[in-house]
Amino acid sequence: MQENAEKIRELKEKALDLPQLPGVYIMRDKSGDIIYIGKAKKLKNRVVQYFRNIRSHLPKVYQMVIRVEDFDHILCDSEFEALVLECNLIKQHTPKYNILLKDDKGYHYIKLSSGDFPKISAAKQSDVSANRDGSKFIGPYMSAFAVKQMVQDVNKIFKLPTCNRSFPRDFGKKRPCLQHHLGLCSAVCTGKTSKEEYLSAFDDAVKYIKGNGAINLKELEKQMQKASEALDFELAARLRDRIRAAEKLSDEQKIFISNKIDCDFVALSAGERKCCICTLKYQKGRLVDSSQHIFDNQASFPEILSQFLVQFYSESKNIPREIAVNMHFEDRALVEKLLSEKSGRKVSITVPQKNEKQRLVLMAQSNAAEGLAALSQISGKEIAALDELMRLLSLPSVPEYIESYDISNLGDRHIVGGMVVFENGKPLKSAYRKFTIKDQVIQDDYSAMREMLRRRFTEYLNSSDHTQGFGRLPDLILLDGGKGHVSAVLPVLRELNIPVAVFGMVKDGKHRTRAITGEQEIVIASSRNAFTLVSKIQDEVHRYSISFQRAKHKKASLVLSLTQVEGIGKAKAAALFERFKTVKAMKEASLEELCSVKGITLTLANRLKEHLGK
Repeated sequence: MQENAEKIRELKEKALDLPQLPGVYIMRDKSGDIIYIGKAKKLKNRVVQYFRNIRSHLPKVYQMVIRVEDFDHILCDSEFEALVLECNLIKQHTPKYNILLKDDKGYHYIKLSSGDFPKISAAKQSDVSANRDGSKFIGPYMSAFAVKQMVQDVNKIFKLPTCNRSFPRDFGKKRPCLQHHLGLCSAVCTGKTSKEEYLSAFDDAVKYIKGNGAINLKELEKQMQKASEALDFELAARLRDRIRAAEKLSDEQKIFISNKIDCDFVALSAGERKCCICTLKYQKGRLVDSSQHIFDNQASFPEILSQFLVQFYSESKNIPREIAVNMHFEDRALVEKLLSEKSGRKVSITVPQKNEKQRLVLMAQSNAAEGLAALSQISGKEIAALDELMRLLSLPSVPEYIESYDISNLGDRHIVGGMVVFENGKPLKSAYRKFTIKDQVIQDDYSAMREMLRRRFTEYLNSSDHTQGFGRLPDLILLDGGKGHVSAVLPVLRELNIPVAVFGMVKDGKHRTRAITGEQEIVIASSRNAFTLVSKIQDEVHRYSISFQRAKHKKASLVLSLTQVEGIGKAKAAALFERFKTVKAMKEASLEELCSVKGITLTLANRLKEHLGK
């Protein structure tokens, strides 16, 4: 669909007549259907932005704007009232371009299979409806995560089988599986466990589930002591193993969090077209639920996060006192007020900068990145790195296509440059380019960098194919250098009207990446994924440019060595290397092949052979 310039102009003029008051605006398409609902502190300012410079919008916003046929507005007494009204209208109309949380249809259950040796597994609503084998179910539960976690825990503690074998039918048919060797299963498949022993462990496991994961270690220790005194050492050993499994599980959970925190950790990770929001719910220091939600990038990321929090918690019956998120957003105070009124107590939204809470927010962000990775061929670490880099540098979108430049020289001789490209966090070697600096006769890295970028982007302006090579515009330029390098190339990009962000990569005294610099220096060591990516880019562009410089120097030295042969000057020596590439190839060439090079006679070929033989 193409934009209608006249319609955009009319909508802009209508927006200019809106009051500078809080309210909600409702966008409609040609059919009169509502396609977007938003709220604003000042309606006029917010709505006019949609119809001004529309080609600078994010792709999803642009697609929405060109479909707008008309819009309505509702005035409110305050921005908070507008937020509440926006939330209710979105639920009522489910507009196409708002983020919408899909209901998780159906409940989740813990299945207790039938038979002499029943098993414990996770089940869905459909499994309950289709039950024909006499299985029993505990539930329902709202959270699939909680069910899976409980099933995993109970099978570990009581060493119940999780394989597909059926007992007693499959006794002794196969050797015990890996789970037994890892100490996670009692190897019922061997047939050495009696039905009574198994059912005793199974009944204890069901009690554990109904007790919501609580286990009385002191009571188990008393039972173990009694069994030992009664010389029932097999029972004592089983109880001992159960105690150890429960203690180990508790220790594993403590690894994740040491404080008894009641807090939700919410993080957004972004790709080019999609973003994922992950929530991790902790109660009394234990992870009790997790969820992932995928959305289109139809708005700014802080705006998406704000809308998500309002929708996600407005329907929740369990709003935590604290919600830790991975980015600031403008409506934070309004969302806090909305959730506080709904829960009946104060709810705070924080952006942790240190300690354990920051680590858990980063863990939520990593999980969100993995959620996006499942939709693409990019790994979760690469998505997280690009996402962190976007935030650190305040870029408008994820820098999926990054170009990096470096200058290398030996004094005033052989001044060269290298350009490497990283796409989706990985080297794109087919797009690497080498530059022999032509305009510089003295060592001047700033001038050489200016020449390199001028030549590169002049090629872009002259290209008809803007999808690959020099015809493709990068999302970000990283220079191997400091603030001086950035200041040197910015005038060139402004002159050529190239709208790409430029930053320098700064090294410490040991030549390791330390920071990124633009107008000011940005320390990146605390952003682990972004730091790793930038370090990799800086190392790669340095390796590539210095390898080119060394190759140029080696070739020049070899050309110079050939000029020692009487009758061969620099032009003929360069022509020989252009034809044969290496000294070894020249040695192995016949006289006839040497004479095929322009200017090389039979006499010169014989002299060359003699020289190379020495």
